[in-house]
Amino acid sequence: MDNIPISEDIIESLKKATGILSPGTASIREIVALVNRIEKETGIRFVRMEMGVPGLPAPEIGINAEIEALKSGVGSLYPDITGLRSLKEEASRFIKLFLDIDISPGGCIPTVGSMMGSMICFLVANRNDRTKEGSLFIDPGFPVQKQQVKMLGHNYFSFDIYNFRGKKLRDKLESLLETGKVSSLIYSNPNNPTWICLTEEELSIIGELCRKYDVIAIEDLAYFGMDFRKDYLNPGEPPFQPTVARYTDDYVLLISSSKIFSYAGQRIAIMAISDSLFNRSYPDLLRYYSSDKFGHSVVFGALYGISAGVSHSVQYGFSALLKAVNDGTYRFRDDIIEYGEKAKIMKELFTGNGFTITYDKDIDQPIADGFYFTISYPGMTASELIDALIPFGISAITLNSTGSERKDGLRACVSQVPRSLFSDLEHRLKSFRNKYPVK
Repeated sequence: MDNIPISEDIIESLKKATGILSPGTASIREIVALVNRIEKETGIRFVRMEMGVPGLPAPEIGINAEIEALKSGVGSLYPDITGLRSLKEEASRFIKLFLDIDISPGGCIPTVGSMMGSMICFLVANRNDRTKEGSLFIDPGFPVQKQQVKMLGHNYFSFDIYNFRGKKLRDKLESLLETGKVSSLIYSNPNNPTWICLTEEELSIIGELCRKYDVIAIEDLAYFGMDFRKDYLNPGEPPFQPTVARYTDDYVLLISSSKIFSYAGQRIAIMAISDSLFNRSYPDLLRYYSSDKFGHSVVFGALYGISAGVSHSVQYGFSALLKAVNDGTYRFRDDIIEYGEKAKIMKELFTGNGFTITYDKDIDQPIADGFYFTISYPGMTASELIDALIPFGISAITLNSTGSERKDGLRACVSQVPRSLFSDLEHRLKSFRNKYPVK
């Protein structure tokens, strides 16, 4: 503790050495690289909140299934590009049991993580109508998805939803969709980075307007069931995970294994395409693919062109995990609720030392405790705040790249902060407040 705050000379030297001169505008990976160097140079362990990676071990169910699959020889065989049959069936069953939505196994396509799923969606959904221009992002959101549409040369539109919650969402959303330029709409729920959770009313507005203006809804469920204010994970029993799928016909659900199963290193997700959309014809797709059918273009056009499928053994692991959840023999909520419990404690440590929660409400109730939360400090911009926190051994990322209109906020991820560091965090926050007293 005697070495906190860290010498500004050390930090400035390492900024120059890494080429990361402004943490306030740095990417997540750049912040990771800078903090790695500071930790190595000083021997001080940071309270690391910058990287959204799991902090729990992967379940043995998946690991053992992968080992058995490799022993059986699947490592030498190409997987079926449409996905392992048992995985497709368990994914379809999972969607029915936990969302109360019917999607045929044929529309449940494994992808190399949800990032590949969103890329494939953009490759097909944004090319189905030559009169449209691209995607609408309901922000704040995951910056890499915007990078994907930029890489593809597509246009995009966005707005920060925080001031348009509830009934206010309708007019704002319609003002963008009625231009006729939007081909797809994407958001995460729960939200990365703010942990906003959309209500049924808001999802119904999104679904209704997507139908009205013929827009494909892409719902990123990377944090499935992680709004811990309700228990969404009792198979076949309400309450069910909220979803736009109840309110529109043409949609894609991205269901990742990374956070719910701590399976991030194995890079697998399910891109679940509604039956209506999977079988729908778009003549303009023939400009790029051999078929005008959406599902065919996804699998034998975009997916085949990118990877020709997902690693064979990991499909067995994911299938086994979904089967255990579907059968009720494994409740992943019991493991991952640790994130919510840690978030509650960490938020209290921050707010007790002069910080505020930047995105603090879901309309009329406090934001849930979960994988992320957002923080601000009076009188500081986001860039100033991250620069001020690093000497105190605390790292996070600014909201600047997420589409947020708030210029004072940081995203904090709880997953890589062990409880053993909570006392250090409290001490460092008190020291921070002493140096930067709230006026």
